[in-house]
Amino acid sequence: MCAYLTDRLADFALDTRFEDLPAEVVMEAKRRLLDTLACAIGALDEPAPKIARRLASRIQGDPSATLIGGGQSAPDWAAFANGVHIRYLDCNDTYLALEPAHPSDNWAAVMAAGEAAGASGADWITAAAVAYEVQCRLCDAACIRARGWDHTTYGSISTTLAAARLGHLDHDQTLHALGIAGTTGTALRLTRNGELSMWKGCAFAFAARNGVFAAQLASLGMTGPSPLFEGEMGFIQQVSGPLDLPQLGGPLAADWMFPKTSIKFVPAEYHCQSAIAAAFELRPEIGDPRRIRSIEIATFRTALEIIAKDPEKWRPRTRETADHSLPYCIVVALVDGKVSAAQFTPERLNDPFLNDLISRTTVIEDPSLSARYPAAVPNRVTVTLTDGAVLVRELSHPPGHAQNPLSEAQLAAKFHDLVDPILGRERAVEIQGRISHLESDRWPHEVLQLLRQ
Repeated sequence: MCAYLTDRLADFALDTRFEDLPAEVVMEAKRRLLDTLACAIGALDEPAPKIARRLASRIQGDPSATLIGGGQSAPDWAAFANGVHIRYLDCNDTYLALEPAHPSDNWAAVMAAGEAAGASGADWITAAAVAYEVQCRLCDAACIRARGWDHTTYGSISTTLAAARLGHLDHDQTLHALGIAGTTGTALRLTRNGELSMWKGCAFAFAARNGVFAAQLASLGMTGPSPLFEGEMGFIQQVSGPLDLPQLGGPLAADWMFPKTSIKFVPAEYHCQSAIAAAFELRPEIGDPRRIRSIEIATFRTALEIIAKDPEKWRPRTRETADHSLPYCIVVALVDGKVSAAQFTPERLNDPFLNDLISRTTVIEDPSLSARYPAAVPNRVTVTLTDGAVLVRELSHPPGHAQNPLSEAQLAAKFHDLVDPILGRERAVEIQGRISHLESDRWPHEVLQLLRQ
C-alpha cells in the first residue's frame, strides 16, 4: 500500500501501459488530439499565441521540440507556446466536476516531452490518458476555485506525470518532480475573475511548462519537497482541503476519464454551451432580432458564478471576457446565428444593438437546474418578443457533451472550419490522416511540422 498520494500517482503514471487502455479510450484520445490541434491552428493568428511563439523561438534546447506555427524551442518552452495555441480560442475540450477544467491542455506537455524523448504515438496516447485521468480525478475530489485557486493548479501535477512517464523517470525521480511542480504551480483564481486578460488563455500553458521543467530537473537529480499533499503547509492544507482519489484507470472504458470529457461545439466557456445551442434553436422562431423585447437566462449556480456574476461580464471589453460572458454569448448567438472568432472582435463587442439587448437581458439561478449540475449543464433561454409572444427553449446536454457526443462528421466539420481557412484543405486532410493512425505512428511529432503557416 502506498504511503502517500504522490506514491500512488507515480505508480499509476509509470506502470500504465498502452496495452492496458481499452479501445474506446484510444479512440477518444485520437478524437481529442484532432480537436486539440484544430483549436491550436485556429489560434495561429491570435495575439497571445504569436507572443508566446515569438518568445519561445528565442530559447533553444538540446533536445528541442517543435512549435505549432513553425520553429523549435526547448521542450518546456514549446509546451508553453503550444499550450497557449491550444487554449486561446476557448474551444478545446472540457471536464465538468467540482472543479471544471480543460484536460486537452495536457497535450502541450505530452507533445513537447514526447518529442524530446523520441516517444511513439502509443506513448503519447498513454501519457495523455494518465494526464486526463489524474487531472479529472483531482477535479472530482476538490473544488479549489472556492479557496481562491485556479483549476490550472491541478495541471502542474497532471503534466508532470505525463512528462515523467515520457521521459522514463523512475519512481523517486517522479516524486521529486511532483514536489517541485506541485509547490510552485499554485495559480490564483484572479486569472478568471473580473475583466479577463490574455493570461486566461495562457495559464494552463504555464502549468504545462512547469510540469515539463520539473520532470527535466528531477531527471538530472534535482530533489523536491515531500510529501507534497500530506505534508505540513502542503497541498491539502494550503490549497485543496481533503482529497480522496478513487482507483485510477482500470480494464473498462468506463474506468477512464477520457470518454467522460466533452468537446465544445463553439468557442465559448463551456457552461454557456447549452444556452448557445438553445439560442440557435430559437432564432428561426424569432426572425428579425429587432423583435426581441427582453431575454431571460435561467441557469445553474456554477455558471452564474463564473460567467454572469462580475459586472465586466455585462459589458465585455476584451475577447477573453466576452467568451466568458453568458449574456454576451447568448445575445450574439441570437443576433448573428453563430459564435466564432468573428463574434469576439472589437466591432462586435462595441455594437450598440448588441449592448442594448444585453441591457434587456437578465440571468437568474434556478435551483432545479443547479441540482442537475455537473451531470448536466442545463440552461433555459426565454425570449419575449415585442408582440408579447414568449419563446422558451431548455437544453441540458449541448452538442459535444459526453452524453451527446459529436459524431465523426460533426467533429470533422469543426476541424475543417478551424483549419481549412488557415492551412488549406489539402494539409488539413493530411493532418487528419496522420492522427487517424496515431497508435501506430513511430514519429508522431512530425505532424506538428504540418502546422506551419
